[in-house]
Amino acid sequence: MNAQFKRGIIELLVLKTVKDQEKSAFEVIETIGASIDVNENTIYPILRRLTTQGYFEVKKEASAIGAPRKVYSVTSKGKEKLETFLEEWESFLAQVLKILGGQHVK
Repeated sequence: MNAQFKRGIIELLVLKTVKDQEKSAFEVIETIGASIDVNENTIYPILRRLTTQGYFEVKKEASAIGAPRKVYSVTSKGKEKLETFLEEWESFLAQVLKILGGQHVK
């Protein structure tokens, strides 16, 4: 799969994962990584970019070991972005499946 395309999809997954429940970066990686081959070198830059763009708020929580951990939550702007992203994804997917004859490709 094209790396740029995969990063865009992973951005959608990061937004959706954090919208469902606030999470640390490790928890985001663990949640997405349970279904898709992804690593921290992909997730951390996405979290930083989405935070800079105002889609996430970050708070620090005390950690039993080491430095405080950052916990991400979706802002109202992030929720709007996610809804737009989901609409675009569903439209794109429907068009691709139409071209492929409605069949899923494995």
